[in-house]
Amino acid sequence: MNREHTPHRAEELCAAGSALYTRALSEGRVQSEAARQAPCLVDFGLLHPDLDDMRWLRPTAPKVALPRLLRTIEDRIADQRRREEELTATFQPLMALDAQFSAAADEAPTITVLDGLERINSAIDRAMREARDEFLAIQPGGTRPPEALAEALPRDQDLLSRGCRMRTLYQHTTRHSLPVLGYFEQLEGDAEARTLDEVTDRLFVFDRTVAFIPACKDRTLALELRHPALVEYFATTFWRLWRLATPMWPQAAPQISENGVTARQRAIAALLIEGLTDTEIATRLGMNVRTARVHIAKLAATLGSGSRAQLGYLIGQSGVLDSQH
Repeated sequence: MNREHTPHRAEELCAAGSALYTRALSEGRVQSEAARQAPCLVDFGLLHPDLDDMRWLRPTAPKVALPRLLRTIEDRIADQRRREEELTATFQPLMALDAQFSAAADEAPTITVLDGLERINSAIDRAMREARDEFLAIQPGGTRPPEALAEALPRDQDLLSRGCRMRTLYQHTTRHSLPVLGYFEQLEGDAEARTLDEVTDRLFVFDRTVAFIPACKDRTLALELRHPALVEYFATTFWRLWRLATPMWPQAAPQISENGVTARQRAIAALLIEGLTDTEIATRLGMNVRTARVHIAKLAATLGSGSRAQLGYLIGQSGVLDSQH
């Protein structure tokens, strides 16, 4: 008896779909008629038509299907990050105005504009001293100055010694920063770090009660947020990015090169086909322009490209982005 197929997500693969996909992997193909009981397999790209005989469906290898499905999640996350930036830009002047009125009220303001590095650092130091549970941080860019790390070390160690956990998100370029790795080696406590190709702007969240974000590009203005809904939103955003990130500390996950193209070069390839300049690519990935150009040159050599225009075409034809994590 036929059952109506209930739509579901890829991570909730139905029993009929799981069984048919397993059979397809084992036998190399299944009849197209069999997929009527589990149309989700075609929708998720787990089965595709046999071009030599359309009566049959062939399975997509799991090692190929999984990165494709993960990439759709990353696209949604990237879209949410863009919306976050646009929403923040829209509300910044309103929040600054509201903070001026709130400061005059008897109760503590939920949004405070911090003007100047001294006032910003003082507020962050106070939040760190008061933290009792967790400290979440997003640190964009590549390496960090050794003097900044040395200044942060005792403050971070004091937080860890109180039993707090510390989770930090960097960009992939930080994985090779000896000062940052040396900084983590000196810490004792529940500290972990992961990396992504791109992250949001700098973000600190303490105990899900207070968050700090920049309010201008040169970071001389910041917002101290104590509104529960906003703080919860930023904490949730952090943990969603964390689940997509690659472990860096205490145990680093290897970044695998496929067909001579490294993970860093795949990230650059994705930005190249968007039409970004070398400078824009370097900024997005937290590296200097010279390093970005070296990676672009290596990518061009690997794909056999003689020009920028040809490189974009070869990236699309090579399939290197199909395996992007």
